[in-house]
Amino acid sequence: MKIVTFLLVFIFMFIGCKKTKDETNQTLTESYNKNSQEHPGKKLMEIHCYVCHDVTRPEDKRLAPPMVAIKKRYIFQNTSKESFINDIQKWIKNPNEEDAKMFGAVRRFGVMQKLPYPEDVIEQIADYMFDNEIEQPKWFEEHYKQMRGQIKK
Repeated sequence: MKIVTFLLVFIFMFIGCKKTKDETNQTLTESYNKNSQEHPGKKLMEIHCYVCHDVTRPEDKRLAPPMVAIKKRYIFQNTSKESFINDIQKWIKNPNEEDAKMFGAVRRFGVMQKLPYPEDVIEQIADYMFDNEIEQPKWFEEHYKQMRGQIKK
């Protein structure tokens, strides 16, 4: 079942899109410049990250933790935007069990696959995540409260 899911995600990510990444990024940046109310990182996150980190998927059918969980695990009171972006860049470039910050997610879902996203795409997504409230599933707040005591800093 995991293999079928992986294949479907792979096909969707690499074959399903008709625009190239550069065309998509240029279009998003242009639309951001025209309408400064919408950050380009939001749309990039929805396109690239929600394939696995979808906020609408039920907890028992998830492929990965929701993006809000990632934000809560990577950002603490003294975390700068620059260090957050660098941490996300490092993880996306080389996801591995030794560098994981989300041990429960790795146990449940495994280490995410290495994804070939350009640095500027990751930076825009991380920039958006740092400065904005991220949509969360209805069940997340209760789950977070239960798990909070188990998190290692």
